[in-house]
Amino acid sequence: MKPSSIVPRWTRIVVGLLALANVGFGISNYLSQSALFQNSTAGVDLASTAAKYASFEFGARNLAIGIALLIVAAVGVPETIAITVIIRALIELQSVVIALIAGTFGAGSVLALVMLAVEVFVIRTMFALVAQRDGT
Repeated sequence: MKPSSIVPRWTRIVVGLLALANVGFGISNYLSQSALFQNSTAGVDLASTAAKYASFEFGARNLAIGIALLIVAAVGVPETIAITVIIRALIELQSVVIALIAGTFGAGSVLALVMLAVEVFVIRTMFALVAQRDGT
């Protein structure tokens, strides 16, 4: 049995949508630094070279994760889907923790929690598929 045949189509679609979100967000950071500093721009000169480079690095990270998610969604191996989605889920968790610590918990944090819940569901599904396939 090919590994991709055991991965449900809905999972590949969800991972593909997460990938497109990451790619879009990554590209937006190349165009504007405001996405990186969305919670607070106090004391940040958005026209500075440092802010631009920070935004480019942030964009590159999101773009790389998005491309990786596109690849694993296309290939459809449950282990690689799980690992890549775990990386994205940890970033969502980081966003929520930072918002809680900074006292800026709002709509963006709620969206991050919803995305985290979807990612955890995908991860659990992939682990269950691997366990079923391997007979454990």
